[in-house]
Amino acid sequence: MNKFNVPVHSTKTLIKAGVIAILVAITLLVTCILPAEYNIDPTGIGKTLGLTAIAEASEKSPTLVIERGDQNDLLRTDNVEIIILAGKGLEYKLNMDKHAHVEYEWKTDGEPLYFDFHGEPAGDKTGYFESFSITTSNHMQGSLTTPFKGSHGWYWKNKSQQPITVSLSMKGYYTIKG
Repeated sequence: MNKFNVPVHSTKTLIKAGVIAILVAITLLVTCILPAEYNIDPTGIGKTLGLTAIAEASEKSPTLVIERGDQNDLLRTDNVEIIILAGKGLEYKLNMDKHAHVEYEWKTDGEPLYFDFHGEPAGDKTGYFESFSITTSNHMQGSLTTPFKGSHGWYWKNKSQQPITVSLSMKGYYTIKG
């Protein structure tokens, strides 16, 4: 023992520990990481453990694809540009199940827009909607876990004399209603 009572290991012990760490890392790479990230499964263990399904789902994840119909159970990411004409308003909606989650960010090409971020319950005939945020801005970033199944999204109103482009990025569990 040294003066701090810390055990000193021999060179042989340190080399042995290093070789074991490298072997464990290679084993994890071949059996877990390659099947899950890249759908490369040389041993077949990744398929047995269900890890190749992760890579397959990632390969099928749509980008900038508009889908209609039932809720998408896969995590998706979309980036869209929306032009709001001068003096006009436009709504952009996502169909989402109850408790579905979406992260979003939108920004204009400079000019602020009046907007109402809101949701409407599926099947409701009364005209009910719930607003989550109402203001005027040229940028908004946040997330939403939906309180009910239905359409959720943005209404933008361009009060200027020029068209304004909105760049919208979304990541979550939804289908695009448009």
